[in-house]
Amino acid sequence: MVDTVSLDTAKEIIDAAEQRAAEIDNPMVITVANSEGNLIAQHRMDGAWLASVDISRNKAYTAAALDMPTHDLADPTRPGESLYGLQNTNQGRMVIFGGGYPLMRDGDVVGAIGVSGGAVEQDMDVAESGVDKFDELSA
Repeated sequence: MVDTVSLDTAKEIIDAAEQRAAEIDNPMVITVANSEGNLIAQHRMDGAWLASVDISRNKAYTAAALDMPTHDLADPTRPGESLYGLQNTNQGRMVIFGGGYPLMRDGDVVGAIGVSGGAVEQDMDVAESGVDKFDELSA
C-alpha cells in the first residue's frame, strides 16, 4: 500500500491553513493532493478568488509531481535557464511561483498542499501553516 494523506488528515491541514489565512485577513483556496498530485480535498474560503481554485490545485500538483516547493522553480524557469518553459508542460498545470509544498513522511513525498489567493508570500505563509500541521500529525 502506498503511504498517503488520509481525508481526515487533509481536513486538519486545511483547517490549520484556513486559520492562518483568517489571521492575515486574506481568503484563500487550499488544496491537499496525494503523492501523485491527485485531489484529496479542497476548500475555498468565502471571498476567495475563483481563479485560485485551479491555481491552488496546480500548485499542489506541481509540488507532488516534482517533489519540491513551487517557489524553488522561480529561478531555474527564467529565460535562458535549464527549466525555461516548464510552466507550459503537463497541460499547463506546472506552477513556478510559491504556495505549493510537498508533504513528507520518512523522507518520502506522501502528498502536497497548494494555496492561492494572496500575494505569493501570503500563499507561502498559509501553506507553511498546513505543512506544520501535517508534520505535527505525522510526528
